[in-house]
Amino acid sequence: MSSAFSRVRGLWLVPAATLLCPAPLAAQTSQDLPTIVVQSPRTPPPTPRAAQPAPSRAATATTTLPQVVITGPSDPGVRGALAVLTAQEALREIQRAPGGVALVPANAYRNSTVASTIKDILDYVPGVFAQPKWGDDTRLSIRGSSLSRNFHLRGVQLYMDGIPINTADGYGDFQEIDPTAAKYTEVYKGANALRFGANSMGGAINFVTRTGRDAFPNGASLDIGAYGFARLQANAGGVNGPWDGFVTASGQTAQGFREHSDGRSLRLSANVGYQISPDFETRFYVNANSVRQRIPGTVTRQMALTTPWLPAPNNVALDQQRNIDTVRVANKTTIRFEDTKVEFGAFAIDRHLMHPIFQWLDYRYNDYGGFARLTDDRHIGAFRNRLVAGVNVLNGRIDNKQYANVGGRKGALMSSSLDRSTNTAVYVEDSFYFVPNVAVVAGTQFLHATRDRADRFLSNGDQSGRTAFDLWSPKAGLLWQVDPGWQVFANVSRSAEVPSFGEGSAVASIDWTRIRPQRATTYEVGTRMQRPDLTWEVTLYRANIRDELQCLYSSSGTCQVTNAERTVHQGIEAGAGAAVLKGLFVDGEASDKLWLNVAYTFNDFRFDNDPLFGNNLLPGAPRHFVRAELLYKHPTGFYVGPNIEWVPQAYYVDSANTLMTQPYAIVGLKAGFDNGGPFSAYVEARNLANTAYIASASILDRAMPNAMLFEPGTGRAVYAGMKYRW
Repeated sequence: MSSAFSRVRGLWLVPAATLLCPAPLAAQTSQDLPTIVVQSPRTPPPTPRAAQPAPSRAATATTTLPQVVITGPSDPGVRGALAVLTAQEALREIQRAPGGVALVPANAYRNSTVASTIKDILDYVPGVFAQPKWGDDTRLSIRGSSLSRNFHLRGVQLYMDGIPINTADGYGDFQEIDPTAAKYTEVYKGANALRFGANSMGGAINFVTRTGRDAFPNGASLDIGAYGFARLQANAGGVNGPWDGFVTASGQTAQGFREHSDGRSLRLSANVGYQISPDFETRFYVNANSVRQRIPGTVTRQMALTTPWLPAPNNVALDQQRNIDTVRVANKTTIRFEDTKVEFGAFAIDRHLMHPIFQWLDYRYNDYGGFARLTDDRHIGAFRNRLVAGVNVLNGRIDNKQYANVGGRKGALMSSSLDRSTNTAVYVEDSFYFVPNVAVVAGTQFLHATRDRADRFLSNGDQSGRTAFDLWSPKAGLLWQVDPGWQVFANVSRSAEVPSFGEGSAVASIDWTRIRPQRATTYEVGTRMQRPDLTWEVTLYRANIRDELQCLYSSSGTCQVTNAERTVHQGIEAGAGAAVLKGLFVDGEASDKLWLNVAYTFNDFRFDNDPLFGNNLLPGAPRHFVRAELLYKHPTGFYVGPNIEWVPQAYYVDSANTLMTQPYAIVGLKAGFDNGGPFSAYVEARNLANTAYIASASILDRAMPNAMLFEPGTGRAVYAGMKYRW
């Protein structure tokens, strides 16, 4: 598999270069679907009235933030893709969950911001803490997941078109995500991600790419900005009878705000679909990435606040980098019967990680698996019933070698092992409407997982071992559709997270095979509503956790993860969008407006009578996080307005609660033009006051005042971009 994928990796740049001058596969014209309200991190201007058909029943789905126009197939005679839902269909589907979910369409952020990291996608989703570190890397936490993971990601399962981005042992990162390629992004918090077989408290994020059956399949965009940032992106697609195809490619380069943070990337995403009949479709996917990125590293609190552009000296001395090449291939087939839909498919992923840090890591990942899912929606007697059942398989191996890092070059071999992981998740969920607008929802998931390490470098002892886990995760809830624009929901659920190979292995006293899975029982209640000029949601949750994967020990200044006995994660997730003023300069139905968009997250994460740390707060996430913007939107498509990111209270970076970050508020401004047509453009200024602040931090068990744990935020930056599509 690896050699075949290596040949593919060498060829994928050819279509990427061809995309710079795309040709349409078929002549198409545009037609907008009705405006609907979705959860979104940005607020593009409304489409002119002439371009908006009358609302339909499908336009009444409820969510919490500003209005975004979602478009459908460009030719009314062209059927939409069966295997890939439209954003409108996906919104209706995701809101069947009796809990915290969000859907972010690409045009909510892509046409009005530089959209270079996952933060730009998720910025206005309450409950999600996403802060950039360097390049594409991000500190991501949903409801306090992955707080102890100082590098990349654990605790949230990432998918692209339902295909795993995380490795088979649960580790994930963000370098394989291209925000310009997404059609929309689905966020499933906690056990609401049951359909993916996700086994973590943080849930799952699914990035869905476009198809040739979508509107405006051809286009190109250019973004430039501060610190040497430049990105060129192009896409092409179309329909030919039962066939359709879509391909998008981007090339990006940046010097970075901090020294020793330069990077470049090339990314490609493509799919080809064939509709055997209106109810039978198969679709093939290819994704490829080549990323080269230097790492500036964490610094002391004083350095982060006084000289934030400087890197950690050791990162420069070792020329620390994170370079990765990836190829992912997959197939998904969908068959629709009268009341039943069946989906199944398979995938294979080849990665090569070249990662000089404290040692020179040379890891080769080969992951593969498959999935099957059945959805049956029918009436049983006088009652509607919706059954979802499926199985997900994700297996893989890591051929890992670690060498001495000699100034960024490979030295002597220091360790070598072959790590194998298997995961089989079976799930079922039933929604029974005992009255037409109230459903009782019950389901469960069973996960069988194994982790097997064969140590091939025995001079420092044999680290071989094997673990196996059998975990049940039941859930139950209620979903009440009070009216077409108002939902109330509640649920109680269990989740279980299997440790990855990266936990605890550097401390001899912590045997990785003895680390237990993290288990949580979560209680959740909330409501979401949409009215013509007001949308909002409020969700409250509490998770009682046993054996949370936490930082209780450290070695050489590095956190080593093991199980805490009991912890509590609880919080409030609130979002709102409102037209605070209308008709300022333009009256009538298509009036101008002043739109306020707010996302607020309250986090209360703490140990629960821990033998070491008592009831201390868990480190790594702010207690309060506010994101807000106020946009003037003109019916012609012009918009302008300020925004703010506010962390009003410092948070701890160690379990002993001795060292903290610093509160901050940064203000931005953006302006642009987007009327839903072929052309859009924007200018965005970030951190206008050039405030020195701490964007995120690594954690320790007990930190000294000069601990190098802090990631400085980016200084003042201005970006501009334009996009043309047809």
